[in-house]
This record gives sequence, structure tokens and C-alpha cells, in this order.
Amino acid sequence: MVNVLMHGCNGRMGQMITGLVKEDPEITIAAGVDKFQEPQNPYPVFDSIGKCDVRADVVIDFSTAAALEEVLAYCVEKQVPAVLCSTGYSEEQLGKIAEASEKTAILKSANMSMGINLLLKLLKDAAKVLSPAGYDIELVERHHNQKLDAPSGTALALADSINDAMGGQYEYVYDRSQVRRKREKKEMGISAVRGGTIVGEHEVIFAGVDEVIEFKHTAFSRSVFGKGAVEAAKFLAGKTAGMYDMSDVIQF
Repeated sequence: MVNVLMHGCNGRMGQMITGLVKEDPEITIAAGVDKFQEPQNPYPVFDSIGKCDVRADVVIDFSTAAALEEVLAYCVEKQVPAVLCSTGYSEEQLGKIAEASEKTAILKSANMSMGINLLLKLLKDAAKVLSPAGYDIELVERHHNQKLDAPSGTALALADSINDAMGGQYEYVYDRSQVRRKREKKEMGISAVRGGTIVGEHEVIFAGVDEVIEFKHTAFSRSVFGKGAVEAAKFLAGKTAGMYDMSDVIQF
């Protein structure tokens, strides 16, 4: 049985993970951390991670980037692995995550969905075949109207997966309205759509002569991110220090 410390337990994702864990016999939430004490949970909740005195095998952090320093300090001191699910880390914070991974196991992913992380792998393979054959590559992502950043971190991760496979040949283009010219062969267009309550859609288009190949992932609820976090926690518990990602969990 894996004992989890759920950091951000009373947020939307924290509560979703609490529900998912109830149905999983291999994992349990030993304690939670949240500055908000409502709703009530079937485990003790502390208002800061430094006050937590309950033993845990792994931390799942689904709070905010602002809480990173406290989470890393706790995990390094207690030698507890951490699954970092928050987004919006600065370059300085990414450096601190790398430093902490030298002392304890850290898993960080731009998107916790198992499907998205499988897609990252498939895109590398597709790009190696289709890019040399002259196919143009475009990405379109769609999210709800409350999302602040554009393009999404997941869209950038998908683009980076392709670009890494091709040795960094591509330049990302986010807006074509300012320049009147034909599309360059080594540009990758990334478009963002915001509307309604769309949880998340990411589409990657390989457009060739008389042929289009599309890869698409649609999240119908945020539970896909919670499920990925739970699987990551089960994987990471007991691992040695180092930096991990969801490809290690999926093991393709």
C-alpha cells in the first residue's frame, strides 16, 4: 500500500484524486495539505506541509507554483519522492526542481494524462517519417474560456516532442496575421482556441500533398489528469533520487 501526502487536497484536482484513490486498493491518502480546511476529508489535513507529521511514501502536489519551495524542502528533508502536477514554473523554479532531484525522486510532467504522454512518443516516431517527406506540421489546441495561458503547456510539449525528434529544425509560429507571406517549410504553427467549458483538446496535423494525417487527444473530464497522477505516485514510491516523467510510468 502506497501512502500519499496530497498537497492541495481541497482543490478541484485534490478532491478528484481523493475520490479516485478510494477505488484503488494499491494506494491510500495518509494526509493532506491545504490552507483551506473545507471540505472535510477522511484523512488529517494540515494548513502547511511543514506541519505534517504523518508518514508518507510520496507527495502528490496539485496546488500552485508558488508552493514549490515548501514542497521541495519537505521532500528533500524527509526523503520523500514528489509528483509535481502544478504548472507555470519559472526558469528559476525549474532549476530548483533539478537540484532537488539530485537528493530525492521527482516526477514532473506538463500533462499528467496517460494518453497525452503516449501521444508524445507517437509524434516523435511520426515526425521522423513524415517531416523528411515534406509534410507541414500544425498544432491546434482548444480549452475553456477561463484558461489564462495560450498556447497551453501541453501544446508546447507536443511541439517540443516533434522538434526534439527532428534536431530542433522547426520555428514555432503563433500568429500569421502580421506578415503576408507563404508558409515556410520549417515552421510549425501553433493555434489556440478558447471557449465554453472545453476541458482540453490537442490536435496535431501532418499535411502533405493530397494527404493529411491527424493525431488528436480529447479530455472529457479532468479525471484523466488525476488518474495519471495516481499512477505516477504508485510508480515513484520507493524510487531512488532522480528526475522522472510520465514516459517512465507508461514504460513504452
